[in-house]
Formats: sequence, C-alpha cells, structure tokens
Amino acid sequence: MKQKERYFLAIIPPSPVYEQAMDIKHYFKDQYNCKASLRSPAHITLQMPFQFSESKEAELIHQLQLFASGQQAFSLHLNGFNCFEPRVIYIDVIKSKELQSMQKALAKYLKSHLGIFNADYKNRGFNPHMTVAFRDLRKPLFYQAWSEFQDKPFEGKFEVQGFWLLKHDGQMWQPQREISWAQ
Repeated sequence: MKQKERYFLAIIPPSPVYEQAMDIKHYFKDQYNCKASLRSPAHITLQMPFQFSESKEAELIHQLQLFASGQQAFSLHLNGFNCFEPRVIYIDVIKSKELQSMQKALAKYLKSHLGIFNADYKNRGFNPHMTVAFRDLRKPLFYQAWSEFQDKPFEGKFEVQGFWLLKHDGQMWQPQREISWAQ
C-alpha cells in the first residue's frame, strides 16, 4: 500500500512580518500556555490539509508549478487582530480581489488537475487569516486574550510572489517546497 502524507498550501510571509507573527505565537505560548499554533510556521492557508500519495509528490509539485506559472505578484495587507470565538485569535488579512481570485483559481485547478478539494469547507468560503492561537486556547483564557488583542495594532504589507507546499512530519508542519510565480 502506498504511503499517504498530509500536505497543505499556504502563503508564508517574508521577514520581518514572519518574525513578528512568530513572536506573537510565542507570546501566546508564554502567557496563555497555548502552543498548538507553533506546530506550523506563520502562514495564510490557501488549501486546507489534504492527503496525497508521497510517491506522487513530484507530480504534485510539478502541477503546482504549472499553476503558478500563470500567476502575477500582488500586495497583501495585514491589519490588526480578529477572532473566531471561542478558541481562535488571528492576525487579520485584508481581503483583496487579487488574493480572492488567486485562491479561487488555485482551488479550481487543484480539483480539476489533482482531485484535491475539501468538500467539508465549500460552504464556508475563503476567509484569509494568520492564526496566532487556536485549539488549545482554553475558553476562559480566550476571552482574557481577546480583550488584550482586540484593539492591539498590527500592520504588515508584503508582495506575494508564490506560496508554499507544507508537509506534516508527524509532529509539525514543515515548509516542503516554495512554489514561485513565473518571473
């Protein structure tokens, strides 16, 4: 039987935005004993985790590069914090037409070329965000943390010139391959 691995696709911000977001994740670990978000790099999910045969990983990468070859760079803006009560706090991503259309095109491409899709999430829509605390943030602490972060400023802006394929190593999500737009 072929080994299936867990993957997902995400935008990982460049420095200094990456380090600023990771510092906030570490703050949640230190102040609220919330460390689940440290099992992945700071990121904006484009495609939820999916299983794929490890023996076909090269084909997956090839198809992702074909998709990326038709994309253009765009600016991404982060502004402040938001939440999904009662467990998730995240850095808010300002929705843009470019981000929305790229993610929609990626989802369509993945479904038609690789059979990858998340039927469970089709009615939720794409809500871009950068999680800093979730799952293990206990409900009472969520409200305490949210009162601390709801008005806290956070500004970030960077050019999106591709995305990452991440792979789960059994413990954490590891950046596996950067998929860059055509130059």
